[in-house]
Amino acid sequence: MEAQANQTLRKTLLVINSIILAIGNCGSPLLLRLYFVKGGKRIWLSSWLQTAAWPITFIPLLISYVHRCKTDQGPKKSKLILMKYQVFIATACIGLLTGSDDYFYSYGAARLPVSTSAIIIATQLAFTALFAFLLVKQKFTAYSVNAIVLLTVGSAVLGLHASSDRPKGESNKMYVLGFLMMLAAAALYGLILPMVGLMYMKAKQPITYTLVLEIQLVMCFFATAFCTVGMLINNDFQAISREAREYELGETKYYIVLVSCAIVSQCFFMGAIGVIFCASSLLSGIMIAVLLPVTEIFAVILFNEKFQAEKAVALVLSLWGFVSYFYGDISKTKLEKERKDERIIPSQATEMT
Repeated sequence: MEAQANQTLRKTLLVINSIILAIGNCGSPLLLRLYFVKGGKRIWLSSWLQTAAWPITFIPLLISYVHRCKTDQGPKKSKLILMKYQVFIATACIGLLTGSDDYFYSYGAARLPVSTSAIIIATQLAFTALFAFLLVKQKFTAYSVNAIVLLTVGSAVLGLHASSDRPKGESNKMYVLGFLMMLAAAALYGLILPMVGLMYMKAKQPITYTLVLEIQLVMCFFATAFCTVGMLINNDFQAISREAREYELGETKYYIVLVSCAIVSQCFFMGAIGVIFCASSLLSGIMIAVLLPVTEIFAVILFNEKFQAEKAVALVLSLWGFVSYFYGDISKTKLEKERKDERIIPSQATEMT
């Protein structure tokens, strides 16, 4: 009965985190674009918003701590913080890289339509595979190579027709720069994910959901601190009140957009972590791939963005690349399981004799 209750709890958490991930994955780019479309101009501020809601992570951490206090047996008290010093240092460094990635992403979002930026950012899967090969020695397969080629070709198709969806009043030079910055954001995020995986391998402590939440909190804190420095240098804090008064939707809605963007962005991080813990990174990646067309549709409806033939081709190639990558991952996992079972059965037969 206890095992069945744990399974039910895990499934419930999976559903909740899947919903949170969907809200964050679709809502974050749309709200960020809304900020820019209606008069927002502060790149560092929009970068800061992507991780500024990090204190929300204290809620599940507190729940986890209370649960540990109730379930841990014996005189030994439950630790308030599980993260070791070495993991903290590594996480802080990755957090600073995340802050840089937030800036690249915001710069691209300020220049590109959502329907374009969403496809470009999907190329992070190709960069993740490449850096995973370099950092954690993850082997390439025919499926992962196929995914990299497809995603690269999809970005090239968009690049060749870059001027076709350039927002009104924006120079071709600034549009191309935004395209390159968004691509840089995808590449840097593709580096960050394998770095996190490498840190898990070198952590020398059990990787629990609570520890992963602590890592996420520290990463977001240092990313926010990095962007805060950028805001101070760029005088963004002094400009917020002025920008709010000039915002097309009004001053009140300006602050609503900022707060909503921060909360929804944090939903993406927490939802992704929850899905990975309750199921697998594979399911998390599949959900993000499935939600890509949903984001495209909302962008076309809400912002009247053009959806030309080259975007359709790039979207199909991106989804094809995702499917290829994850099908290869499923096949690899299944093969490893079969080999493991084959090793176990002979050993059990030997023990019986």
